[in-house]
Amino acid sequence: MAATGPSLFVASPLVTSTAGNSGRNRCLSSFRAMAVSADQKSSPATVATRSTENGRWLEEKNRKGRKEEEELTSNIYSNPQEITDENGKTLREYFQECKDLMIQSKAGPPLWFTPLECGSHAPDSPLLLFLPGLNFFFIFFFGGLMAWGLDFLNIIINWENLVKLVERTVRSEYKRSPDRPIYIVGESLGACIALDVAARNPDVDLVLILANPATSFSRSQLLSLIPVLQVMPDQLSLYFSYMLNLASGDPLRMAFENVAKGLMPHQMVGELTQDLVAMSSYLCVLADMLPRETLLWKLQMLKSASSSANSHLHAIKNQALLLCSGKDQLFPSEEEAQRLYRMLPKCEKRVFEESGHFLFLEDGFDLVTAIKGASFYRQGKYLDYVSDYIPPTPYEFKKIYESNRWVLAVTSPVMLSTLDDGKVVRGLAGIPSEGPVLYVGYHMLLGFELAPLVLQFLMERNILLRGIAHPMMFTRAKEGRMLDLGSFDTYRLMGAVPVSGSNFYKLLSSKSHALLYPGGVREALHRKGEEYKLFWPEQSEFVRMASRFGAKIVPFGVVGEDDVGELVFDYNDQMQIPSLRTFIKELTEEVVHLRIDASGEVSNQDVYLPGVVPKLPGRFYYYFGKPIETKERKEELRNRERAHEVYLHVKTEVEKCIAYLKEKREEDPYRNLMTRLVYQATHGFEAQVPTFEL
Repeated sequence: MAATGPSLFVASPLVTSTAGNSGRNRCLSSFRAMAVSADQKSSPATVATRSTENGRWLEEKNRKGRKEEEELTSNIYSNPQEITDENGKTLREYFQECKDLMIQSKAGPPLWFTPLECGSHAPDSPLLLFLPGLNFFFIFFFGGLMAWGLDFLNIIINWENLVKLVERTVRSEYKRSPDRPIYIVGESLGACIALDVAARNPDVDLVLILANPATSFSRSQLLSLIPVLQVMPDQLSLYFSYMLNLASGDPLRMAFENVAKGLMPHQMVGELTQDLVAMSSYLCVLADMLPRETLLWKLQMLKSASSSANSHLHAIKNQALLLCSGKDQLFPSEEEAQRLYRMLPKCEKRVFEESGHFLFLEDGFDLVTAIKGASFYRQGKYLDYVSDYIPPTPYEFKKIYESNRWVLAVTSPVMLSTLDDGKVVRGLAGIPSEGPVLYVGYHMLLGFELAPLVLQFLMERNILLRGIAHPMMFTRAKEGRMLDLGSFDTYRLMGAVPVSGSNFYKLLSSKSHALLYPGGVREALHRKGEEYKLFWPEQSEFVRMASRFGAKIVPFGVVGEDDVGELVFDYNDQMQIPSLRTFIKELTEEVVHLRIDASGEVSNQDVYLPGVVPKLPGRFYYYFGKPIETKERKEELRNRERAHEVYLHVKTEVEKCIAYLKEKREEDPYRNLMTRLVYQATHGFEAQVPTFEL
């Protein structure tokens, strides 16, 4: 059938947002200048990269003048409550911009669109190709990955030609930059294209991001609609397409999300009404775009795409991230994601339980965050957890802060640090500004202390702590009953790296602020009566590496776990029960083993889930001791005995910090939650609650 417009795909360097925005509404303001090319020649788009100099994230820009430098180094994380979604557009504005483009569209071959108005980008940014599905009304922007696609496919093009079009671009870009990965983000039909292209090009380093793949089309209700469309009158096609849009995008929910943030109830009602009117007013545009023949052609294309992609799944060895919606009304996406997860050898999946088929249009979803959280962003053939890391945007930080806000509220953390003259002060003024710095301390039960610690460092000092974490947060020795890797996305987003000598070396060499717990799993999963007891290896593990780079070692202690919960069912209790003993063994076999050459308490530890009874929350206390210098002792600390002396000194200082806090907290009149609530009720809930005298 004849057509009215082209199919548009997005070719752009993989980028991240600096504005702290996410989702369709947060990036619509960037929709202005675009380059169009029929021969797939793309120009650079954007990325915001940051360096780790002095442990701070500074934008790599030309800095002129002291005033500009001060502005660039200001703490963007200091007040998460003030981080807002800027430049969000209403649905009316969104529809109007789309309408103008639709009217101007002319027939022609599929095009690649490259976003231009996103700022500067790093020269080694990998390329991202976005392949939209056969959606009925589609223009979206997510995070810093500004993607633009209008699907008014009314031209005659078969599946094979569509795959070849993408393949030509992939081969061309691979030839130009063979050492960099190419990202293909495919939604629905686009995911089928991505799978076919990957199967046909096994020599190309393709990273697949697949959202609600249409590979499940044979099990979708849409399959039964093909014969219905063949006999359906033209005048009913509009209502049919609109109902499909309701199922895939849930416009009512999207309209509500568009106006719900930051508005008073009466404002919300007014904006919501106007947005819904705007959607209905543009149904005529939809009718022009989607005659019955077009809808039928789209479904037939989906059928061919699904069949082709499924026949090639066995040949795909690429790294793949599956994004599936829990409330997809068009495809059984959650079930399909599980099937593909079992079939694809290098695959991870993330489930968005409350989302519909139109995942990328939902305001709470951010593709950049999903890619970063899954550790899927890399610039070379292999992932480097240090050099490939991109810090959280202000908006990402705000979401993490809000998800942990209740922890901060009920524990009201007290942070103490030590100045150069030995004076103890409240706050983090005694923390070194320049890296590398190694923070060595005590690991609370289940790591209760981590969220307040990392968040406070960012808010107060603009310092990102790179936690050296157990590999169970990043990979599995085998699949089983362990928590899904997606449960640890926030840790990766905030800079956690798997423990290894090479990662430790890279963190210190890049002048990072690294967080190390020598007690590891044994300390974080301790038994009854072992609160505040250190389980460190007999031999030093970090002193000589720290001295090699002149890192400052900051010992610290933290107490409060016994005030928030009581351990009632520990490892020893569970090992007495045969079924639980088997369960613990299975869990332990799923994780990567550490310290296999060690013996005693710190050798490779069993993984178990302790039983904890919550208490009326007390308070968390952190005390950072005086930094221990290694810069002038590099040669001296090459000697193992000297290094071991420093190691024991650090351990002793951590124990002193814990003892100090256990004693001083008894003098805190606001240790109990109720007294803190009374204080905040009279002084404001944002007021800092006092503590003991220093």
